[in-house]
Amino acid sequence: MNPLASATTHPLFTSVFRLALAACLVLAGALPAASLAASAGAAPSREALRERVEALRSDGSPGGEAHRAARALVAGLYEARGFEPLWADAGRVASLRRAVDASLTHGLDPRDYHAAALASAPAPADGRALAQRELLLTDALIRLAYHLHFGKTDPRSLQPSWNFARTLGGADPAAALAQLAGTPDPAAALERLAPSLPAYANLRRALAVLRETEGRGGWTPVPTGPKLEPGMTGRSDDPRLTALRKRLAESGDLAAAGTGAVAPAPSNATPAEPFDAALAEAVRRFQARHGLAADGVVGRDTLAALNVPVAARIDQVRANLERLRWVARDLVGDYLLVDIAGFEAGLWLDGREVWRSRVVVGRPYRRTPEFRSTLEYMVLNPEWGVPPTILRNDVLPRALRDPSYLERQRMRLVDRNGRVVDPASVDWDAVRQRPGAFPYRVVQSSGPDNALGRIRFMAPNEHLVFLHDTPARELFERPVRAFSSGCIRVERAQELAVLLLDDAQRWSAQRIAEAIDGGRTQTLPLRRRVPLLLLYHTARAGDDGSPEFRPDLYGRDAPIVRALAAPFRFAPVAPG
Repeated sequence: MNPLASATTHPLFTSVFRLALAACLVLAGALPAASLAASAGAAPSREALRERVEALRSDGSPGGEAHRAARALVAGLYEARGFEPLWADAGRVASLRRAVDASLTHGLDPRDYHAAALASAPAPADGRALAQRELLLTDALIRLAYHLHFGKTDPRSLQPSWNFARTLGGADPAAALAQLAGTPDPAAALERLAPSLPAYANLRRALAVLRETEGRGGWTPVPTGPKLEPGMTGRSDDPRLTALRKRLAESGDLAAAGTGAVAPAPSNATPAEPFDAALAEAVRRFQARHGLAADGVVGRDTLAALNVPVAARIDQVRANLERLRWVARDLVGDYLLVDIAGFEAGLWLDGREVWRSRVVVGRPYRRTPEFRSTLEYMVLNPEWGVPPTILRNDVLPRALRDPSYLERQRMRLVDRNGRVVDPASVDWDAVRQRPGAFPYRVVQSSGPDNALGRIRFMAPNEHLVFLHDTPARELFERPVRAFSSGCIRVERAQELAVLLLDDAQRWSAQRIAEAIDGGRTQTLPLRRRVPLLLLYHTARAGDDGSPEFRPDLYGRDAPIVRALAAPFRFAPVAPG
């Protein structure tokens, strides 16, 4: 199952319906956190609602131009209706309450949508309280719509490199808001606003399973100690093996022999029960789901993954549901997606996955950024102009230690006029004292040992990050593949070249191989200029809701979890 499969656009994603979300900044801070002191279906008088709307328009509290515009938009909604209430129907109110409760299944927090106030018991109230209730219901609807469609958090505040667009269509915002607010079944309308990606639905199922596990008290911890491996029967390891069996049964990794069903958690395991083949297979399954080397041995890394609390895994899934809300509208049609945390890349053409490859990404201290660009051309037999950071941190220190380094790496020095400089003419003592003032570029000649391999794919971006082949093929066999200086090394680069050139007669796989063997550097425009999406997903799930996790090498989950827990702040949306 493709973890980030493309979504089809739902019919409700018309420009009118989407533009309703432009108002979702509306009443944060404008309405007191009072309870709804009125029964469901009770309606305020038009005069009371008019007074409350006029107060909303004239509210001078801080919040910026966007907040003022949103208050005006909501006020305009009621003015256009002649101050007729939207929430007089008890069924619509109940539907909205269901949607607020269901926000938990999306990894959101019902408290952001006035859950306590919406659930309060009916009580007598005057017209002003009913008017406040009316606006609070509208605010809950719009906030939840915005969060389901765009996400609660602003990715640009978390990732400086983020350049994915948050745009809407060109319809009238007031009309769009009226359409959303007047829908007969708010819960159904809101559910349709969430991503329709299979990956999103699978993660929601995984979230439900994990919360059930949390409700049962979580997973059994496996005590620390020496590694556990197949064949062990020693008495000193019996308690740990029993705990291991129970832990793997609880997560569904240890199945009943021959049935494929999940074995019940053992309550009185035989003390001498060995580390047998079934247990080893369960460990391998767990390791594969967690991005670890699937060797069936419980070493340090596997033990650490086994003992991650279920609450932490819930947060990890919530962070990745939010990531999918950020980009769901980009995962349609043609695109090349690099999953940085998953160390994989996939190409979708016409909404169908046609290629997948393992990749190597940036080391934790040279992180691959998340951004969007467009693939425009490729280079066969590329030369490599060493980037400034790699030149300063890697190449120059090695050249200073070893005078033959540049020659052995087939690297040449080039001055500002493009002339090749003899390394023997360089004052290396001066370079040692001031490496930041090195006046030359370093270029590695093309060839099988070139750092870029035999193919480079270019998508112009300010980060100088691109995709390329590599001579270091052995790194693709590692489970954690973070070894580059930020660029993406692609295992199956020639296959990708054939697909992007999309010219079977001129550029078949054989023709590309022959051109590479010829050794000449060639720049080839791509017929398929597909969007390049560099994303970071540390959790995904299968169709059955079985979760898979990857190490958060760059520490990008925690800021999202903190932002999801923070009070709601609106992130602006461009009108299109």
